[in-house]
Amino acid sequence: MKKMKRTPILIYYIIAVVVIVLINAVLIPKLREPEIVKIEYNEFIEMIQEGKISKVEIDERRIRIEPKEQKGVRKLYYETGRPNISHDALIDLLLESDIDFKFPIQEETSMLLYLFINFLPILVLIGASYFIFRSASKRMGGGVMNFGKSTGKIYAERETGKTFDDVAGQDEAKRLLVEIIDFLNNPEKYSKIGAKLPKGALLVGPPGTGKTLLAKAVAGEAKVPFFSLSGSEFVEMFVGVGAARVRDLFKQAVANAPCIVFIDEIDAIGKSRDNAIGSNDEREQTLNQLLSEMDGFDSSKGVVILAATNRPEVLDKALLRPGRFDRRITVDLPDLEGRKAILKVHARGVKMDENVDFDVIARSTPGASGADLENIINEAALRAVRANKNIVTQKELEEAAEVILAGEEKKSTVLSEKEKWIVAYHEIGHALLSALLKNTAPVHKITIIPRTSGALGYTMQIEEQEKYLITKEEILDRITVLAGGRASELVQFGSPTTGAANDIERATHIARAMVTMYGMSDEFGFVKLEKKTNPFLSDEVAGSYSEETAAKVDEETRRIVNTCLNKAIELLKDKKEVLDKLSRILFEKETITGTEFIELLKQENINVELEEVQ
Repeated sequence: MKKMKRTPILIYYIIAVVVIVLINAVLIPKLREPEIVKIEYNEFIEMIQEGKISKVEIDERRIRIEPKEQKGVRKLYYETGRPNISHDALIDLLLESDIDFKFPIQEETSMLLYLFINFLPILVLIGASYFIFRSASKRMGGGVMNFGKSTGKIYAERETGKTFDDVAGQDEAKRLLVEIIDFLNNPEKYSKIGAKLPKGALLVGPPGTGKTLLAKAVAGEAKVPFFSLSGSEFVEMFVGVGAARVRDLFKQAVANAPCIVFIDEIDAIGKSRDNAIGSNDEREQTLNQLLSEMDGFDSSKGVVILAATNRPEVLDKALLRPGRFDRRITVDLPDLEGRKAILKVHARGVKMDENVDFDVIARSTPGASGADLENIINEAALRAVRANKNIVTQKELEEAAEVILAGEEKKSTVLSEKEKWIVAYHEIGHALLSALLKNTAPVHKITIIPRTSGALGYTMQIEEQEKYLITKEEILDRITVLAGGRASELVQFGSPTTGAANDIERATHIARAMVTMYGMSDEFGFVKLEKKTNPFLSDEVAGSYSEETAAKVDEETRRIVNTCLNKAIELLKDKKEVLDKLSRILFEKETITGTEFIELLKQENINVELEEVQ
């Protein structure tokens, strides 16, 4: 370790010496050279007569004149050629004018200038090396003497300013964490029955669901020292530094027990040690040290490790086993009631209209995380300020939800009349099929105003209640509704457009999942061919099957999507008059609410005919 401490300062001084040598070899000789100005001989004589000359140096070919007045750092000389006049005559003239002269010309440099030029760079470089080294030392752990020490922050009892009252929609996670906090504050209650304190708890879930917020709430509730740091803070360029920091962290934790240590994004150091080409010795040493420390400390002393990640699938198996992380707490996307509770929590500090209905917003945002919902509340407040209102109303909340989900209205985009008709028919195709089919969500809003997300219009559907299971019939109807836009274009205009690109992508994705993941295809039956590679960060899937099977998967997916498209076309052909009328209304109004859409359907007796169609 001592050698690692001294190496950086030695490097800085070597660089300083090299730079000084280069300066002395190249720059200083140039700076020492005096400034020489060529003049004519008659100007030299005029300077003698005017008394402007201090000294004269003479050789066989030239005369160098040193003026009495000097300006600047470099010394100034004038030079002129020596004419064919008597040497004695020039000497007499100089003697009469009381001007010093000598033979021959001698080159000289000011000693003060010499010292200034030589030693100033040395002082500057030594000072710069000191500040650079001090800055680098801080980045490596807070100074030379702290090299390799933990950079964990210690939060006092309520310093985070968060409690469990600030966390909503994660009741199960809070219950498990409350138990840990109670164990720390009342160990006797558990030791009487022989229960041991869990060594660690791993928080896993998608981004934005509140893992870090939960940890901060634990800090506010536990009333014990709380260490908080990121997994990336352990990893440094030098092998062994991260391991040293882990040792120091646990040393501090044991000294401050009972306490809680929170490591955010633990996948930065906890990745599986697979000895692959991309393996990292520093990270693996840090992980080995972490595993050793978690095994070594006594849980009865009251040290609990909390960690958070959204990539649990890449963590080392040794890190996940009981005895290290005894509990795995899933912090998942909130359900309907959870979303309502989260909206209410974030609305506490915002002036809200008493008639605001959070249930509508919660139902319109399935799959939204806590961070998304917080953003909706803030966006609604911003829109209220923009409208010069003193409170946030339902209108601002619904507009904010639309902005977060679909983007702002793009008023600069002006569609031609033909394009506007196409978009109107496209969106009514979606909406009308959602009414004609049995297993679909009700329409909440239809609009043909372009959005910044790239959509030229959209149809918003809101489920009446949260669903955790979806039947095959519901999935097929969902694909049929997605195909409604393209079907409407074909029925009315006889030619498809690029407007259905997103519908096609979503429909294909759902149909492929039916075949490869849900076992709902006639071709493969009760077989799982693919699985998600990352359950929390993306929808990417991976499977292991032959090329022949892959071709059959593609064919079955294509069959399902095309069957639903043909069904959509037939249904819209049967309701062509209704399709035309609703499209005309949407073309004129540009936006139709769900209530207005239902009234229009009742006028066309859709509810009565629906039973006949189905």
